[in-house]
Amino acid sequence: MLARILRSPLTWFGILLVAAAGFTLLGPAEKSLGANVRVVYLHGAWVWAALACFLAAAVLGAIGLILRGESLHRWSRALGRSGLFFWITYLPISMWAMQTNWNGLFLAEPRWRLAIVFAVGGLLLQTGVALLEDPAWASAANIAYFITLILALTNTPNVMHPPAPILNSDAWRIQLFFSGLLLLTLLAAAQFARWLFQLERAGK
Repeated sequence: MLARILRSPLTWFGILLVAAAGFTLLGPAEKSLGANVRVVYLHGAWVWAALACFLAAAVLGAIGLILRGESLHRWSRALGRSGLFFWITYLPISMWAMQTNWNGLFLAEPRWRLAIVFAVGGLLLQTGVALLEDPAWASAANIAYFITLILALTNTPNVMHPPAPILNSDAWRIQLFFSGLLLLTLLAAAQFARWLFQLERAGK
């Protein structure tokens, strides 16, 4: 029984989330934001994990459409759903980061509005393709979603949201820490996608 639990990707997903949360608490403080910057670390790792899943879903979806591989389509769907989970749950983390670092919620921020639009749009899209029997539709949808999201992000201005504050930081300790946190978050997203893939395969 214990061995089965430990083999479950959902178990590892939970373990990795707890590890990411604990690791965040150990994050280095920053000169301007102090300890509140730890929320920014978590917010950044969460959104990058979502984008990585969307990218993987699009790439596997494209390969699946070329090779006509059903398993690749199902992996694309699982990764797209995992990315959407992280994208939607990043929204409250973003609000938390606003509150702790800006002393209020600036919901007119263009990046925030874009995030809401793609959260709702992604949810409707994934719900729609779930109703279709052919998983190839999920691959096509994930490709279109990722391309649209990247184009929108590229053309959306920042008002209060700084452009890539961690990547542009000169503090190597912050970049090293963020890389570790991102790795934990990416592993959690992969385990969540693996669990979704297993669910779909079991219900096939």
